[in-house]
Amino acid sequence: MKEEDKNIKNLIDKMMAEDTLEVPSFDFTSKIMAQVLVAEKSKIKAYKPLISKSTWIFIGFSLLGLAIYASLFSGTPYNLGIDKSYTERFSAVFSGIHLSKNIMYAILVVPFMILIQIGLLKNYFDKKYQL
Repeated sequence: MKEEDKNIKNLIDKMMAEDTLEVPSFDFTSKIMAQVLVAEKSKIKAYKPLISKSTWIFIGFSLLGLAIYASLFSGTPYNLGIDKSYTERFSAVFSGIHLSKNIMYAILVVPFMILIQIGLLKNYFDKKYQL
């Protein structure tokens, strides 16, 4: 067994002596890094909203125009369809609930404050992570 190991070792030594070490070209690293940078730039996509601002503006003006058209040319007087019996039934359902003024103010103000915070945070993160 030891004789075989010596023969294998000699064979490996001969093969290693015949082969020379492969040396990369001088600018090998810079070429690889250039390819990596190009690959990274191709992966980055700029944020593009699903619905553009001009489309939102068009939708808003369309709805506004439709509401104006319906109110001017409908032929019937504008009526919400809420009569006295409906409001009486609605108030009867919630007559057992009594809320303090503070709770009512909180119910009215908190949603608006949340909307303001959402806008401010969106603006902050847009500026922070601007590409």
